[in-house]
Amino acid sequence: MVTPNWELRGCCNRNQNAFLITIGIFTVVILLLWRTFLLTPFKLITVFLHEASHAVACKLTCGDVEGMEVNANEGGSTTTRGGIYWLILPAGYLGSSFWGMALILSSTNLLTARIAAGGLGLALFIVLFIAKNWTLRGLCIGFIVFLAIIWVLQELTTVKILRYVILFIGVMNSLFSVYDIYDDLISRRVHSSDAEKFAEICPCCTGCGWGVIWGMISFMFLCASLYLGLVILS
Repeated sequence: MVTPNWELRGCCNRNQNAFLITIGIFTVVILLLWRTFLLTPFKLITVFLHEASHAVACKLTCGDVEGMEVNANEGGSTTTRGGIYWLILPAGYLGSSFWGMALILSSTNLLTARIAAGGLGLALFIVLFIAKNWTLRGLCIGFIVFLAIIWVLQELTTVKILRYVILFIGVMNSLFSVYDIYDDLISRRVHSSDAEKFAEICPCCTGCGWGVIWGMISFMFLCASLYLGLVILS
């Protein structure tokens, strides 16, 4: 049994360097294209994972999910009934950050990248049946087709890009989650935000305060994805 190199002795080897360099390149590309339409589908996937995290938290706490929406303006909503509300509310931002970390780590191996692509495709297919608007339905169908094409290219051609696509989605999701927390909960303090609602049931912090806490946790997920990725590739 191979013991994980938690101390990262001998870092960095070829695979670790490639992992860090690729993430760095993706980060620069994302920042350069942040305000362009080219990133819109990937931003909407992040919104999808945010809303899906609310739905998962609802189901895990014995509630019912009545519908989901993802809007073209990069907003969204999930209608739930029952469940544990104080767990469902933070699950959106924190769950989205967690999925970003999971996708980044999945990209370190072709098998796990296949599993991640299949799992994301399955989640998009399931949400088709509870989607409440055509933006979300179109997003689900579009990304299912996109992932299917990438999968076929990976398996039947010399274009081996599945791992890089999963890594890009993971990096995009992690960066957008941290930015979204700052933009929605800290800088603008939207009254209808999850943090403001959470502050009503947990008044020990203001909505802005919970935004800072959630932002720190999301940033920790991002740092953990880098560290654990290096451990896996050591």
